[in-house]
Amino acid sequence: MNVVEFPGLGLEFTLNRVAFSVFGYPIYWYGIIIGFGFLLAVLFCYRLAPRFGVDSEKLIDMLFFAVPLSILGARAYYVIFYLSLFQNDDGSLNWGKVVDIRDGGLAIYGGIIMAVLVVMVYCRVRRMKIWTMLDVGCYGLLIGQMIGRWGNFVNVEAYGGETDLPWRMGIDKTVAGVVTHMEVHPTFLYESLWNLVGLILLILMARYLRKFDGQMFLCYVIWYGVGRAMVEGLRTDSLYFFSTGIRTSQMVGIVSAAAGVVLLGIRAKLAPPATPPLTGKEKKEETPPEEKAEDATEQDK
Repeated sequence: MNVVEFPGLGLEFTLNRVAFSVFGYPIYWYGIIIGFGFLLAVLFCYRLAPRFGVDSEKLIDMLFFAVPLSILGARAYYVIFYLSLFQNDDGSLNWGKVVDIRDGGLAIYGGIIMAVLVVMVYCRVRRMKIWTMLDVGCYGLLIGQMIGRWGNFVNVEAYGGETDLPWRMGIDKTVAGVVTHMEVHPTFLYESLWNLVGLILLILMARYLRKFDGQMFLCYVIWYGVGRAMVEGLRTDSLYFFSTGIRTSQMVGIVSAAAGVVLLGIRAKLAPPATPPLTGKEKKEETPPEEKAEDATEQDK
């Protein structure tokens, strides 16, 4: 149980990390919230995919590979940069701790990196356009991250340093057995709101400003990278780049945003027009246009 308050707003919440138990096994709100965010993201992308020229059914097929591998990537990223938490006294890995994700410990950048790799391989195998699939997927990432941050709220984690701002968050933190009351930046809320604004902007951009495939994804990379770099600078529980004083996610956010700007400029000049929406007839076809073109070429030979 945790009590979290927002004294400047007159709000107070008593939070129980456990939602309910099944045969004595606790089911945490963190997992439920993450799961809800995932389902909402899938539903949104499923409806959105045809507008980007992507078959919704193939999107679902891809998720069977992307979801488990992305969870693996998110956990591996966290373990690598927080290795001391998962080592025994002799320096060996405690695999029980490594695989136990019930208390959190999933780094979103690890999940994103793995998801992008899966999309690249899947689209290559299925002969689909990688950039269009990434365009669709970025909306799901924003939705998942926007909702998933509230799991951090329930766990009372991912908060920032002390502040006296009107929207400060009051928590009790135990340090060396002593309970200390702190009023801190609610950085989980900052990132959630940043992702909400990004989602709205990308929806509007897709409707009125979409010019080429990859445009939405690269704008997402820039938007999220900038926002994450700013928010990460306020947090007190950052993962650091091994033994340096560099915050890993802040570094990745800045580098990815810069790379996104460069790629966006290149594709704006060189990329062909955006893939048009699928028509009703095209949605029913199972054979990708690329495969049909190849079949026709073979027949001509």
